[in-house]
Amino acid sequence: MRSVIFKEGLFLDIMWSRRDNIDYSLDRRATLLALFRGAASAMDACDADPYLKRAAKHHGESTIRPCPVCKKIEIKELRYAFGDQLGQYSGRIKSIPELDEMQNEYGEFRVYTVEVCLDCGWNHLIYSFLLGDGRTRKAPRKIHTLEDDDWKPAKELKSWHLHEKSLRGR
Repeated sequence: MRSVIFKEGLFLDIMWSRRDNIDYSLDRRATLLALFRGAASAMDACDADPYLKRAAKHHGESTIRPCPVCKKIEIKELRYAFGDQLGQYSGRIKSIPELDEMQNEYGEFRVYTVEVCLDCGWNHLIYSFLLGDGRTRKAPRKIHTLEDDDWKPAKELKSWHLHEKSLRGR
């Protein structure tokens, strides 16, 4: 049986394995009330990290909801997938079609949905849920990527620095 949720006036056929739903709307409402009552500053509520805003700009899905702070219709949604079975792919942004595929390939992983306003920087966790077919699998083998070439452990950098010093001393 596939679960169906009501979102933005449309019925969206989501994922058959969706479970353990957590809705953060009460926390969101409390944050907005604190902001509008003056108990919190706009800098506290609208503190989106530049990387989060950039990710929302390029990978976020547009919504028809206005921003609760600045009222502009520029709010974007991002879905991050986390799980031990995802291996090096844990913590990446995923679209609904990608999540639909992943639920058949992995046993269990959690998806966090965040809303981000590109104008004022408002951001808040909306909901999270578990996906996956429930079968335990080992994490996939780590695949060498370009990101790996940019990163060197501190120990390796230190030994390189010492080697460089010894070459200068000759």
